Amino acid sequence: MKIKRFEQSARMSQASQSGNLLVLSGQVSSGKTVTEQAESLLKNIDDLLERAGTDKSNVIYANIFLTDMDDYEAFNQVWDKWVASEQGQVPSRAAIQVVRLASPDWVVEVQVFARA
Repeated sequence: MKIKRFEQSARMSQASQSGNLLVLSGQVSSGKTVTEQAESLLKNIDDLLERAGTDKSNVIYANIFLTDMDDYEAFNQVWDKWVASEQGQVPSRAAIQVVRLASPDWVVEVQVFARA
């Protein structure tokens, strides 16, 4: 089975699909607050899911990386508006505090696994 890649560069792909499993790389975004970054990166996730022919109702699992757990509730406010709860499709997830992300300006990164 061939692996399908989305937005591939020499270093990485933003998403990879094998069969009906779609794995997105950790998504980050600019913004001054965790709320701004979360709103923007979740839009990026929506865009990648759409390019792969699926949507957020098919997200199976998410890893959420925060540089400060004090941002957990602010992130959850954005997340709760984004997930497909009206369709009964709230994914499993983990929230993990990390020392830092690849850029010191990033405060949140989200990686998802979805059904394609």
